Amino acid sequence: MRKSIENPAECEMLSVIHLLNAKDVKAYEIHRQISEVYDENIMSEGMVRKWVRQFKDGRTNVHDEERSGRPSVITEDLV
Repeated sequence: MRKSIENPAECEMLSVIHLLNAKDVKAYEIHRQISEVYDENIMSEGMVRKWVRQFKDGRTNVHDEERSGRPSVITEDLV
């Protein structure tokens, strides 16, 4: 019986996707493999396909990138 990993960091799953994509594993197979280990704590197959496309397009970073949007309401004064 395999042990499942609970509460994985997103960058952990993206690293797995990046590795398996580099080995030319298809997106549906990547999703199947991570489903075995991460159980219900995984992203959808569509999201796996999105990340596979990004890695094929040259993305190498598995961490969130800076993006515009609503600024955080947490300030040093609140901390």
